[in-house]
Amino acid sequence: MRLVDYTLVKRATLRELRGGRLSRQEVCDAHPELLRAARNVGEATRAPCPVCAEASLVHVTYVFGDALRQLSGRVWPSDGLADLHRSVEECACYVVEVCTACFWNHLTQCYLLGRRHVG
Repeated sequence: MRLVDYTLVKRATLRELRGGRLSRQEVCDAHPELLRAARNVGEATRAPCPVCAEASLVHVTYVFGDALRQLSGRVWPSDGLADLHRSVEECACYVVEVCTACFWNHLTQCYLLGRRHVG
């Protein structure tokens, strides 16, 4: 699995927010469709929101790939990723953390799954 972790970008964004170089409106701008996905199928985390400290931070995982056909671009439950990994040649997964209270959102990870990436 090839993984890109965006923790350093998140830290920099939060540092800019806390330093007054970014406004809360600039970082708490989740799209309505992302918020809908977060509320309805987001997977709760134990971490509080880094902006408002509410316990409403969730992860939403989107998958993309030609092999997925009409399912490409949809939210995928994390417990179904192992089956997806075995069943398709390749797909890209994007994990977004979302706060449903203040609308903070940040891409946390991007990785490739599929038979092409086994071993």
